[in-house]
Amino acid sequence: MHTTPPSLLEQLRQPQQQQAWNRFAELYTPLLYYWARNQGLAEADAADLVQEVFVVLVKKLPTFRYDRDGNFRAWLRTVTLNKHRELQRRKNPQTMEDLDGVAAKDSSSDLQEKEYRLHVVRQMLHILKEQIPPSTWRIFESYVIDGQEPQSVAGKFAVTLGTVYAAKSFVLRRLRQELHGLLD
Repeated sequence: MHTTPPSLLEQLRQPQQQQAWNRFAELYTPLLYYWARNQGLAEADAADLVQEVFVVLVKKLPTFRYDRDGNFRAWLRTVTLNKHRELQRRKNPQTMEDLDGVAAKDSSSDLQEKEYRLHVVRQMLHILKEQIPPSTWRIFESYVIDGQEPQSVAGKFAVTLGTVYAAKSFVLRRLRQELHGLLD
């Protein structure tokens, strides 16, 4: 059975945690790409920026200390914006007004907290779907994601009402374990 330490960020601090890095990349690459595209970058440039950010993260995350009062998302966003600014400076060292535009755009186009949380939860559910028994996932999906009544779900899958609630509880517990420290 797959066991998950309480925090993905904590796993990344340990050497040789390829599975944790894969999980992190799967979870955060779409968000980093979204931020890059939101800065006006073309697809290829956005992909390059995401790779550059991961180079920084590979160096920084093993020593990163999560502070419950801090905000991992804000730190990650800052790393992304700084890398973008650095790349812009290298490309066009004399066009500082472009950098001013980036800074102004940043404050007005920042992802809302709700959007961020929804993105991370959706990505993690996508990841977890492969690790949850298919029957449990289908029950959870019908009840929680599709919003069907629990009695209807029980009838649809010929299971007890308790089984429907147990499937919901199981998937949500796994989701909380995987997201521990990422949404605080």
